[in-house]
Amino acid sequence: MNIPPDAGARRDPAVTTIKASCPTCGEVELTSADITLRVCSSAPLSFYCFQCPACQDEVKKPADDHIVQLLMSGGVRAQVWEVPAEALEPKCGPVLGYDDLLDFVLQLGADDRLAALVTPAGRR
Repeated sequence: MNIPPDAGARRDPAVTTIKASCPTCGEVELTSADITLRVCSSAPLSFYCFQCPACQDEVKKPADDHIVQLLMSGGVRAQVWEVPAEALEPKCGPVLGYDDLLDFVLQLGADDRLAALVTPAGRR
């Protein structure tokens, strides 16, 4: 989705009231200035967030193309972000667990063994 840098800046943000739902308080009324819209190059990662005016909780919700268009038409400015390509690469092999991470940290602490592996034989 191509979004111009000034997207959502064409309307007066004080005019539009946007209704959203807080998981704790239910439906709340917000202005476009109360909402942050982050549109990602990988559409499923786009989201909007706001601080609930009633309970002050931070609420984050997914934003598909329809939600993006609705929020922008209400004056919410879109902030475009790119997900790093490495994050979208397919992962193969077993999933790393806590034990794997702890083993790795312990191996890093055993610097004598690691140094011996990288030091040329004549310098030992």
